[in-house]
Amino acid sequence: MVSVLAAQRVRAIKTEGGRKNLENQYAIEMLNITKEFPGIKANDNITLQLRRGEIHALLGENGAGKSTLMKILSGVYQPTEGEIIVGGKSYKRLTPKDSAENGISVIYQELSVINELSIQENLFVGKLPMKKYGPVKVVDYKYMNERAKELLSKVGLKRDPKTLVEDISISEKQQVEIAKALAADSKVIIMDEPTASLTSEEVNHLFKIVRQLKEEGKGIVFISHKLGEIIEIGDRVSVLKDGAYVGTRDVKGVTADDLVTMMVGRKIQNTYQHEDAPDTYENTEVIFEVRNLSRKDQKVKNVSFKLHKGEILGFSGLVGSGRSEMMNAIFGSEPRSAGDIFIHGKQVKINSPYSAIKNGLAMVTENRRETGFFYNFDIKQNISILPFIKTSKGKGTIGLTNDKFEKECAEEQKKNLNIKCASVDQNITELSGGNQQKVILGKWLAADSQIIIFDEPTKGIDIGSKSEIYTLMRKLADEGKGVLVVSSELPELLSVCDTIAVFREGKIVQTFPHKDATEEKIIMASTADLKERTN
Repeated sequence: MVSVLAAQRVRAIKTEGGRKNLENQYAIEMLNITKEFPGIKANDNITLQLRRGEIHALLGENGAGKSTLMKILSGVYQPTEGEIIVGGKSYKRLTPKDSAENGISVIYQELSVINELSIQENLFVGKLPMKKYGPVKVVDYKYMNERAKELLSKVGLKRDPKTLVEDISISEKQQVEIAKALAADSKVIIMDEPTASLTSEEVNHLFKIVRQLKEEGKGIVFISHKLGEIIEIGDRVSVLKDGAYVGTRDVKGVTADDLVTMMVGRKIQNTYQHEDAPDTYENTEVIFEVRNLSRKDQKVKNVSFKLHKGEILGFSGLVGSGRSEMMNAIFGSEPRSAGDIFIHGKQVKINSPYSAIKNGLAMVTENRRETGFFYNFDIKQNISILPFIKTSKGKGTIGLTNDKFEKECAEEQKKNLNIKCASVDQNITELSGGNQQKVILGKWLAADSQIIIFDEPTKGIDIGSKSEIYTLMRKLADEGKGVLVVSSELPELLSVCDTIAVFREGKIVQTFPHKDATEEKIIMASTADLKERTN
């Protein structure tokens, strides 16, 4: 079935003037794109048109088909059916070379910069400028340095081009990625969850760059799950659902509720506390306690807190305030200089992730792709590995695997967590971000973990999957498991947590029961010292 947009285009190109008008108007057209994998149709007859000088937001739940569609555009995947029109040329499929030659660049959520190279080397990797010395060709470092300075100035990055990328921040790495796209003279730039790891100040700077690229006539595909950002930065927004095209709207005049309805077709629950939650948990059983925890690097200083049965305890604070650093110390992935940990009143010794696992602790890490799962494992292997490690000897090195157990274990978690996949034999990298997060949680539940740490649990996850994760957190707390949540999203903490502790400069400075917590109070507690210093 041909889409309405595609049918309109067919009528328009019957005339020479109509064809040229379309070529001038659109940077990219993807017409009736279908992509099938074994057992699943990832894209089903999708049409997407990107105008020149437009910021076109692409929205949809995890698994809606956004990433597959962009991988087709970048040449990573080939469509089963459909047509791609770039620069007036029609393609049944693009190779990565075709995509690059047509000025299409992708800035992935997991940035592709090479930490061991300098900024300027990253900008020109694979296409180093060369000059001749007689019969010999050598890298033209002088030109590369001068051109790099121009590009960095354009994106507002005040760094020496010779600086190693491993020595710069996440937001600066993103600026390097944008400069890299400009170095390739890209006409279309795809940004996949570009603000996922940025502070509000860094987001504002990114938006300034994006608007500048728009003014230069670049076409921007902006993939985000943050509805407020889409409404702020986008010109048009296209929504996908279950691999199919739902519709395209002008951002002007659209509301967040409109977009949610298009995405999920249902109203999303806004709060996840107990209906009969107590005002305070002080009189309920303490299931987890940390006393006087510190780190040598002073990122955590003499922190103490208690987690009660049925309670979800959240941790707020600015990036670098010590929240994640404390969780890493609790889990044994970073050393602590002092402090004691108690589970159900019994002191436990945790000096490594292995000892944490043995003692029933779990940690859903902030960076799921680097520290959450094994790339080369399928779903069942990723889920079943924790039970094997927990019951094995020699710190997980001695023990036998069991194919039947792997399958049964994975099928149980697939059902419990509603993991959307073709089968548990599927590689985890083929899943959406939300379903990868469920697999990660599944491995901890399969290991019967009693205390679960969630560090930025919904980073890069759509609103529908967020709702499912929040519901799972509440279910775990109601079952008597301990739930600790670190998040930079205040609405998330206010929605799901019973108590919120605020970090500032390595310490817990204030704790709010849910009934007293507001965004204003939390921000004030997070930044009080900063405000005093700037006054």
